[in-house]
This record gives sequence, C-alpha cells and structure tokens, in this order.
Amino acid sequence: MEQLKRQAAAHALEEVRDGMQLGLGTGSTAKHFVELLGERVRAGLKVIGVPTSETTRADAERWGIPLTTLDEIDHLDITVDGADEIDPQLNLIKGGGGALLREKIVAAASDRMIVIADDTKWVPALGRFPLPIEVIPFGLGATRRAIEQAFAQCGVSGQMAVRNAKGGDKDGHVFVTDGGHWILDARLGRIEDPARLASALSAIPGVVEHGLFIGLATTVVLAGGGGIRVIERRKPKGDQE
Repeated sequence: MEQLKRQAAAHALEEVRDGMQLGLGTGSTAKHFVELLGERVRAGLKVIGVPTSETTRADAERWGIPLTTLDEIDHLDITVDGADEIDPQLNLIKGGGGALLREKIVAAASDRMIVIADDTKWVPALGRFPLPIEVIPFGLGATRRAIEQAFAQCGVSGQMAVRNAKGGDKDGHVFVTDGGHWILDARLGRIEDPARLASALSAIPGVVEHGLFIGLATTVVLAGGGGIRVIERRKPKGDQE
C-alpha cells in the first residue's frame, strides 16, 4: 500500500515546475510527496511551499523545502494532498489526520488541487469513511443537536463521537487540532447529496469546518495494481452545483 501511495505521489511531482508555489498536504500519502519533493529541491528545483499542518511543516523543514505562508503570498499554483474518500464527481472526504481546516484553506487558495491516493479511496458515494466535523468545544451539546438537525434535513443519519487522541485512555484524551478545536467523527454510511450537507454544516455557528471538499479537487491520481489512473474534473474548480 505504501508503494502505491508513493507511485501516486511521484506522478503528481511531474506537474511541479521551477518557481511554483505549492500547497503541501497532510497524511500518509502527502508525506511521500513531501519527501520526493525534498529530493528534487536538493537537486536544484526552486519552489516554495505552504504546509497544511505542523506535522507537514516539520517534514518539509527536515527535507529542506523552503516554506512561506498565505500571508506572504497571494495564491498557490498547485496543492498536492491525499483524501480519505473520493467520489466520481471528485468530491472528497478529508480530515482523517485532523488537518481539514488548514487543508481546505490551502486548497481554496490554489489554482489546482491534485489529490493523490491508492485506488481503495475511490468510492461510488461518500460516507463509508467517518465524516470529520471540526467544532469549537464551547457549546458542544448545542452544536451536536444542530448537526443532527442538519443530518435529518439532508437525509442522512449516524453516530457521532468526539475524536480521542491516539493512545488516549478510557477516560478520554480529546484530540485537539492545530487550531485548538475538537473533531466530531460522524458515521453516516452513505451521503447522497454531499454539496447540500456541506452547506448545511457550514451554516452552524459551532462548526469551524467539515471534511466535505466540494468542487476543490481538479485532478485525482490513483495508484493501483494496474498502474496509475488520472481523473480530471470536468468543471472548473469552485463550480459547485
């Protein structure tokens, strides 16, 4: 599986050119891209990156990739990131690694978003992977009730649980995002209308962000036993139904 992820990362790297400003994703597949990019940088490639998490920042620094912020530059040429699920419309579920807020900010600031993944992430409909919803701890009960109402309005239902930190004991050590927020993971099974659910969740005051990435991915690179498959988005980035 790691070899497939690395193959997808290597294919995406072919799109990178001298002078580009890059968004650097978070997660196991994006980690391969950062490592391979670092090798190219040490060989003379001139790029600058914006990391989507403190983990990616540390990896990029270790590999010698120059970094900046979205306060210092006005746009990114390409963001390369992974995904937890990808549907045929190139809608995504992201956030399994907990970096969904920064990942979405960076993707939205990019001319293109290339998603790299092994082919198990390709699904006919989103929802099998638990949907991460980043929330403010204050008023969590009210926020959960509002989320449940949004689910009902959008024809989905499922259990929600506050994400615990890895290694947390039974009393719970809550996972805290880089932004200081918590994550609710919602097991919905199947999301028939991801765009509608995304809008409903975004309207809830206690929801900081959610893991539905609608209309952001422009290209998906899938690595499988049969080789590399590249799927291009039919509509321009940001054109949502």
